[in-house]
Amino acid sequence: VRMKFLQLLSGKLEILFQIPFCQKQFPFVCLTTSVCLHSKKKKVNGYEHVDQEKYKNLVYSVTSYKTSAQTPETIFEEDNLLYGPPDKHRPPVKTEIKNPKNWVPLINPNKRIPPLNSDSHLPRKIALQNTKMPSVTRVLQQTVSPQQAFYLERWKQKMIQELGKEGFEEYTKNLFLQGELFHAALESMFLSEETATKEQRDDVTISGYISSVQHVLEDISEVKALESAVQHETLQYLGLVDCVAKYRGQLCVIDWKTSEKPKPFLKNTFDNPLQVAAYIGAINHDANYDFQVRCGLIVVAYKNGSPAHPHFMGPGLCSQYWNKWLLRLEAYMDRN
Repeated sequence: VRMKFLQLLSGKLEILFQIPFCQKQFPFVCLTTSVCLHSKKKKVNGYEHVDQEKYKNLVYSVTSYKTSAQTPETIFEEDNLLYGPPDKHRPPVKTEIKNPKNWVPLINPNKRIPPLNSDSHLPRKIALQNTKMPSVTRVLQQTVSPQQAFYLERWKQKMIQELGKEGFEEYTKNLFLQGELFHAALESMFLSEETATKEQRDDVTISGYISSVQHVLEDISEVKALESAVQHETLQYLGLVDCVAKYRGQLCVIDWKTSEKPKPFLKNTFDNPLQVAAYIGAINHDANYDFQVRCGLIVVAYKNGSPAHPHFMGPGLCSQYWNKWLLRLEAYMDRN
């Protein structure tokens, strides 16, 4: 529009200055130069020579579309196609903290610790009595969360598919047998205060487990109980403790676990921390034990002999798992 206006203005002025007086005073050449000084050089448009009617839509789209073809909508579509839908930030769901209805402290305030006697250095080994009290293992098995039950059942079906039903039964039987032999080897080592016997070291089924825990055994001292039964006289449940001893100077309930897969973190041990907390509470409320425990230790030994993972549970962590155990115990009691 501006160029057409300048062209029209130039034509009008050219006619105007054709008067002889003006031609002498204001030469046309000067006028043309003056006009060029105040205007931009007309850009050559290559589309002017194109058949406008035939390519009207194309020419219009090319000459008129000055902005980028990308819009926020198209960018989101491309990102969704390349990288998948974006993760929308969701505010954390506030989970309601449940407290046990029948809360009992982990440490027994009424328990008196007698002075040491001559037999105090001998580990306690109390046989498990057949009573109507539920065991810690039974309570945990019957109150497992739906999510854990789903994964356990899926693992079981996968193993049955690979090994067959009889093969899976043989596999689980061997796992229990290995655990029993491993615990028996540890017990003989603690009682005799010597290393494992030659037969135990040569036993292929447990030799890897024994090698796996060697670095942990160096930090264990003053064994107070081995494969000993405990029961909570107030909450009415019982269990069988693997070991009670000092680990790096802290008296702990020690639970020995065997595994073929690495479990480097405490969360990988599933309900084992609740089991340890339940044993600690039972010992502290059991009159057969003249001491109290505040800490726990879960040792995961590996069949291939790789170094075991010791998971230490301090007093604060044990208290947290103790409350969770009380909730599981209440759920079991409500069902039964």
